[in-house]
Amino acid sequence: MGDWGMRPASPADVEAVAGLRAVVLREDLERLGRYDPWRVRQRLRDGFDAAHTWVIEVGGVFAGCVALRPAADAHWLEHFYLAPGVQGGGVGSGVLRALLERCDRDGVRVRLNVLRGSAARRLYERHGFTVESEDAVDVFMVRPPSS
Repeated sequence: MGDWGMRPASPADVEAVAGLRAVVLREDLERLGRYDPWRVRQRLRDGFDAAHTWVIEVGGVFAGCVALRPAADAHWLEHFYLAPGVQGGGVGSGVLRALLERCDRDGVRVRLNVLRGSAARRLYERHGFTVESEDAVDVFMVRPPSS
């Protein structure tokens, strides 16, 4: 899927992103016994910051989102969701590579958390993330800047 791009998110994107989050996380959250259709959307609404979020489009159509939130000692990669029909086509790797190249140029470490047992963990490991800690639900990962 070579025809993808990213645009800055706007506050108007929050409901599309919240709906996508509910779809993408459902299987993992159900497996962990934590799926609540209202809560999964509300947590996104509560943490959505358009200033640090991009909408991913494939062929000019909404296909996902990703956020990179600056913090004191790193940037947090958050809300990285791709529509199921887009997953596995290289878009996620392309988006992640573009964001990590930015962080590498700036010498910034990147942190994230992924649900325990999520297939997304393999994507992050392929891009240099390692496990920092984990609990019953989340796996926290970090990637130092590449020189």
